Amino acid sequence: MIRYILQRLAGMIVVMFLVVTIVFVIVRVTPGDPAAVMLGPDATPQDVADLRTKLGLDQPILLQYVFYFGQLLRGDLGQSIFLNMSVGSALLERAEPTFFLTLFSLAIASVIALPVGIYAAYRRGSFVDQAATTIAMLAASIPSFWLGLILMQFFAVRFNLFPVSGYGGPGSTLLDRLYHLALPAIALGLVSSALIMRFTRASMLDVLGDDYVRTARAKGLAERHVVLRHALKNALIPILTVLGLTAAVLISGAVVTETVFGLPGVGNLVVSAVLRRDYPVIQGALLVIAGIYVLINFAIDMLYLLVDPRVRY
Repeated sequence: MIRYILQRLAGMIVVMFLVVTIVFVIVRVTPGDPAAVMLGPDATPQDVADLRTKLGLDQPILLQYVFYFGQLLRGDLGQSIFLNMSVGSALLERAEPTFFLTLFSLAIASVIALPVGIYAAYRRGSFVDQAATTIAMLAASIPSFWLGLILMQFFAVRFNLFPVSGYGGPGSTLLDRLYHLALPAIALGLVSSALIMRFTRASMLDVLGDDYVRTARAKGLAERHVVLRHALKNALIPILTVLGLTAAVLISGAVVTETVFGLPGVGNLVVSAVLRRDYPVIQGALLVIAGIYVLINFAIDMLYLLVDPRVRY
């Protein structure tokens, strides 16, 4: 067990090193000059060159990489070019909307997908099963931002049931902030529920035909008890995997949805940084998201031991 954890930690370090390198190179080779963007179209070439020197952008890319990697080793994500603050502070300032949006969306997706997936597997081949599979395939093909625009048009503009955009004022309560997150969370949750439902259905189908399920039924146990306690418990490992990966995808995939609904989250920050070529913010945000991916995968592997004691590493 200890050896497995050490191997995973070593693998996580290698993955993060590759992420840092790839993101740094991609951001630097992307067309666009942050110095020219900051100074505007009326700036002279000399002004742009002077600002590039001040920002260290005139240095060779290898030297920039060594300097940036040294910053990361000290726990410093760098200084934003435009925001006049550290990248870490900028991400923490925008983390709350993204965090609650992810949790809210995952809760909606789970509430929809898990019962439907379990029931569809139990009633395999029925009208409910076919309808659920068809709707899941349709939902998986719908972009979340497009669904968000449709929800905004009907429930915010036409019926005035939810706010069009924003995250509430500075003194808003948690309930008011969740109210502002309702439409974007529904948009993300409905799209994400398709994948969770299909994995839940497939995992339940794998175990419902096993011998121990037939034995439980032969003992006269209630059908609900057989499905939820015996079958579902043994089908949880794939379901946990897809739930964890969905949470990670929601964090990174909320970029466009946050922009559509005007949420001051990490996704909106990344979009603004890309448009302004704010290299440190782009690199820091992508690095944090990649780190969350890695940590979620590691946590899921550890949860396997709690769900199924037969798992051995």
